[in-house]
Amino acid sequence: MALVRLFYSLAVLLQLALSVDHVPMLLWSTHSSLWNSEATLHEGHIISKQELHMLLQPVFTQDSKNLVLFLQDTLSIDDFTHCSESYKNEKPFHNVQELLESSSSSLVLSAVDCQATSHLLDYLQESMDWKLTDIDEFVVSKMEVDTSKPNIFVVKLQPISRLNDISTAKAFAANDKIIGRLTMILQEQGIQFSVIYTAMRPSRIPRRPDVVLESRRRLMATEAQVTDEYYPLNVTNGTNTCILFYASNFSLTVNKSVPVDLTNLTFVSRKVDFSSSVCSATNATLSLNYTGLVAGINNLKIRFLMTNKFYAGSARKWFTLDSVEIAHDNQVVARFNVSTISAPAEYSFHCQLVGTSSLCGAKLIPANSGAKSWEVYLSEFQIQGFNINNNQFSYASDCTSFFSPGIWMGLVTSIVLLWILTYGIHMIMQLTTNSRFDDPKGQALSVPQTE
Repeated sequence: MALVRLFYSLAVLLQLALSVDHVPMLLWSTHSSLWNSEATLHEGHIISKQELHMLLQPVFTQDSKNLVLFLQDTLSIDDFTHCSESYKNEKPFHNVQELLESSSSSLVLSAVDCQATSHLLDYLQESMDWKLTDIDEFVVSKMEVDTSKPNIFVVKLQPISRLNDISTAKAFAANDKIIGRLTMILQEQGIQFSVIYTAMRPSRIPRRPDVVLESRRRLMATEAQVTDEYYPLNVTNGTNTCILFYASNFSLTVNKSVPVDLTNLTFVSRKVDFSSSVCSATNATLSLNYTGLVAGINNLKIRFLMTNKFYAGSARKWFTLDSVEIAHDNQVVARFNVSTISAPAEYSFHCQLVGTSSLCGAKLIPANSGAKSWEVYLSEFQIQGFNINNNQFSYASDCTSFFSPGIWMGLVTSIVLLWILTYGIHMIMQLTTNSRFDDPKGQALSVPQTE
């Protein structure tokens, strides 16, 4: 058994070593000779922040300084290989491929460190006095470009739905059409420009080895399949991530009859406003604001209130999720106290089921009369509100205790069987043989009653 666990651990570590926190980046330009042979020199190499800044220097030295930055939520090199073929009428990356082939100069970076891409826009703004134009709604038919000064156009592409291959291909095809349309408009106006196409984070969620190996106390059990349909919701306090939140299923039930699924709005389409979230060294509040959910619920706000305190008994700081509040039209209609959701301040907290049901590992206990009309359900719940490093969950303190019901059943059964075996051995040891034996050829043995 120990040998099997060792091989399993080595396999997981090997898999994790091959997954690095990086994203691809495509660059092309109507200017000639911006990049010559760098594409081959940097294949298979993870581009650091300093190396990326060096590669972007030619963009700042051109006479006509116009830059288009296409930002996507998630992207990986596997997306280009997996979605390279057409899905029915959808043609993912059709325009991108043609633009790379027809451009005067291009550069394909298969692996750029996420630390570099997350601060790319800040670096570009600091490098030159650009005229920044955000194109969220993509209304560019009447766009006028003042070429007398540098321009940077930031286009935030729609999030990629990764529920299945068809939805992923459609999302990529829609973004590809946006890229083709904007570049065509700039070319028709005779404007020289450069393009950067990248993402904020990779498609797959990088996890640290200690989180994967120790977050669940399972022995010789089949590990649940980890989905990478979406990335955890991260709240920043300006530059650094201060709250991470994840759930594979996040849903509510109003008046025990109206179901509200918040999973897609929170993690896939990201149609949730969390700007009112608060982060500090001692308190953190994750505030999720949803609008236009169902009839009768136009504005719904859910708040997770966490504290970070020092406890003398353990001589260390612990963070706890104290309560969960549901506000409707800026009035708190339901408040839940939380049981057993706590972890050391440096850890995250994970629980397979969290909600109002008695079957959940961490239960939400109604704290007011209005809470009895609401049901909350979160599966594969994980949250961290303090001491976040590298935008990743720390080691997870699980709500499942070490002695689970299955372990207790095995221990009790083993003790009963051991007691039966001990009793049987004791009875066998008490057996004795006769001291006298009857001889068939001699006189019959007579045993006096006094003996």
